[in-house]
Amino acid sequence: MSKQYLTTHTIDHAHPTDIFSLATTPTQILSASGSSSIIVHSTCNPEFPLAQTLEEVHKTGCHHLATSRNGQAAASVGFGGEIKIWSVDGSGHWSEKGRIVDGNKAGEIWALVLSEDGQYLAATSFDGRINVWDSLAEGAKIREFETKGSFGMSIDLSADGRFTASGHENGGVYLFNNDTGRLFHSLPGLVKPVRAVAFSPGGKLLAAAGDSKVIALYDVSSGEQVANLTGHGAWIFSLDWSDTGEYLLSGAFDGKAKVWSINQRTCVATHTETEKTLWSVKWLPKTGKNEGFATAGANKSISFYREATGG
Repeated sequence: MSKQYLTTHTIDHAHPTDIFSLATTPTQILSASGSSSIIVHSTCNPEFPLAQTLEEVHKTGCHHLATSRNGQAAASVGFGGEIKIWSVDGSGHWSEKGRIVDGNKAGEIWALVLSEDGQYLAATSFDGRINVWDSLAEGAKIREFETKGSFGMSIDLSADGRFTASGHENGGVYLFNNDTGRLFHSLPGLVKPVRAVAFSPGGKLLAAAGDSKVIALYDVSSGEQVANLTGHGAWIFSLDWSDTGEYLLSGAFDGKAKVWSINQRTCVATHTETEKTLWSVKWLPKTGKNEGFATAGANKSISFYREATGG
């Protein structure tokens, strides 16, 4: 069974350069790019109006942006290696809450993720380490996971905070138990760079994808690969699960965004707004019965899609 999504709105030239990262809260979508600003749009209005521009945040641009699941915190990492923590007030206005200093140099920190409540921040590094900091303890480092030294390209935390997953340039995918601080599983199957990893909302599955053009699904408890989702013809840069875990969204180097049914293990929708790279794809906060998503990348625009209604 296929699904149909319609382009409902596009914010042209949302940034002056490639948009590298999108992050959502229940009411907003944040975007970051090769320019120095983070831009916030409201998702409560079908026109997605500009809500705030955080200016001169990262001088050399921002390559990763993350929000906590409760929508109260955000974190951004710039090409200079600096990590900034953000908090939002009751009116939806963001301000800088703090920084993770920790001697980070340019290129040292790459992908990052926040815990559900925003207290903990985990990030990959150029030499394969996974660092975890406590934002409430003045940014103190509380964990450091070691891998085989390959560039950490992607990271995610399970919704319950029990597991950290990382994807690496050598095709390695690692699952760490945050309670014990130990490696839980080293996952097989991908031999090329892994540019995206994402836990399902219930934490039972982990999706991983990258230059192999395949999305691998793993059972988190056993570490076994349970499915391969095939259909992309280019490197996959971004993955995001729908709220219910029924669907997985992916974005690729050739500008194609795909929606996958997890039950059917098949692609149910493909959209191409541009032939330029999609660096980031995100499901939008659900409004009513219909789900929607946003895509952004090298065309400097943010496109919004909503599920078509009908008999």
